[in-house]
Amino acid sequence: MSSNYCFDKTFTKVNFSVENLVFNEFEQCIFSKCELNNVDLSDIKFINCSFIDCNLSNVKLINTSLQEVEFERCKMIGFNMDEINQFGLKVSFTECNLNESSFYESPLKNTKFYKCLLENVDFSIANLSYSSFYDCNLNHAIFSGTDLCYSDLKSAYNFDIDPTKNKLKHAKFSKENIIGLTYSFGIKVE
Repeated sequence: MSSNYCFDKTFTKVNFSVENLVFNEFEQCIFSKCELNNVDLSDIKFINCSFIDCNLSNVKLINTSLQEVEFERCKMIGFNMDEINQFGLKVSFTECNLNESSFYESPLKNTKFYKCLLENVDFSIANLSYSSFYDCNLNHAIFSGTDLCYSDLKSAYNFDIDPTKNKLKHAKFSKENIIGLTYSFGIKVE
C-alpha cells in the first residue's frame, strides 16, 4: 500500500490553503468544515468521500478523480469540472452553492442536486440524464446540447432551457415551472 494513501480518516477544520495535502488518494474519508479555497487538487483521487460544510471555491481539478463523492452544504463557487478525470465519476450535491461553476461535457448521469444554488452554471454538452434538481435555483444556467432525458426538474426554478437545443425526452417538469421551456421562443404565459 502506498504511503500516499489515506483510508477512513476524518479531517475537521483543516485549512488546506495553508497545510498541504500530503496524500494523493483518499478513500472513505470525511472532510468537515475544511478550507480548500483555491487549493490545487489535481491528480488526487477521492473514493467514497464526503465533504461537509467545506469551502471548495475555485479549486483546481485537473485529472482529479471523484468516485462516489458527496458534497453537503459546501461553498463551491467556480467549481470547474472541465478537466476532471471522468473515469468512475459519481458525485452528489446537497445544499451547495455551485454558482459560476462549469460542468461542461461532464458525464453526470444520475446525479442528485438537492436545494443547490446553480446560478450562471455551464451545463453545455453535459450528460445529466436521470439526474434530479430538487428545489434548485438555475438562474442564468447554460443548457446547450445538454442531455436531460428522464431528469427530474419538477421543483427546479429560474431555468431557461431551449427544447430545440437540448435532449428532454421523458424529462419531468411541473405546471408551475414549465414556463422555463418557453423563454427562448419569446412566449409569455400569464
